[in-house]
Amino acid sequence: MFLLNGTPLGIDSPFTYNDTQYPSNWLRLASQEERAAIGITEVADPERYDDRYYWGVGNPKQLEDLTVTPEGGEPYVQKGLKSNHLAQTKVTANQLLSATDWMVIRKAERDVAIPAATVAYRAAVLTECDRLLAAIAAASDVPALMAVSAAWPESNA
Repeated sequence: MFLLNGTPLGIDSPFTYNDTQYPSNWLRLASQEERAAIGITEVADPERYDDRYYWGVGNPKQLEDLTVTPEGGEPYVQKGLKSNHLAQTKVTANQLLSATDWMVIRKAERDVAIPAATVAYRAAVLTECDRLLAAIAAASDVPALMAVSAAWPESNA
């Protein structure tokens, strides 16, 4: 990453310094000496983190639910990452199943057979949902939760 007076410069972005306009390719084409002549320094990029799971480098978000009681207020539950992931997994499973729910209703109301491929697909969705729910619940820390990966079945209906 390039810095000019402590301000990051985009590698392919034009910039102006001391009333001189530099084109977008200048940083790529300029030598280290040319960059240093106007005060540009190169530093390592900051360490990256996944902001879905971390507030910052080495600062994970809350994994479990936490009951919070504000001073003079009513207690409430602050949802953790696991609760959010469990809820999203259920939403995804329900969305995948909703396209074929009418076949289940038709079967219950009029005893019309559900195609075998649909029955297999719905079972696979439910199996994957159960697997994910168990893996999320078993995650003991944020890296373990991050490692839980969904493999939802493809619909063949």
